[in-house]
Amino acid sequence: MNRGQARKLRNNPTDAEKVLWKHLRLRQVEGHKFRRQQPLGPYIVDFVCLDRKLIVEVDGGQHLEQSASDAKRTAWLEGRGFRLLRYWNDQVLKEPEAVTEAIWNALNPPAQPSPTKGGREN
Repeated sequence: MNRGQARKLRNNPTDAEKVLWKHLRLRQVEGHKFRRQQPLGPYIVDFVCLDRKLIVEVDGGQHLEQSASDAKRTAWLEGRGFRLLRYWNDQVLKEPEAVTEAIWNALNPPAQPSPTKGGREN
């Protein structure tokens, strides 16, 4: 059932999803492959980079009423190692480059400094 529903969602994207997909498709973000309207367990996520376990959700006004179910969904996805980024539709429509940059930053976290040997600096 999720596959059919995901296909329907892919065929009827919101304006914000269309805009963001233009930035994510064809490995445009550092060569990372994103899928859209991807079933994951009992849920369908807007965009996911499976190799980095990063989910990007684009939320409209209807999500204000769904906070309890969103919390359950988020807990399920995070429990399986996924990180979630959420953006409002108007944010994607008004600032697509800033949203894409934030996604790039999430895919490329800064390197952690290596501990010094012996606990002292030279």
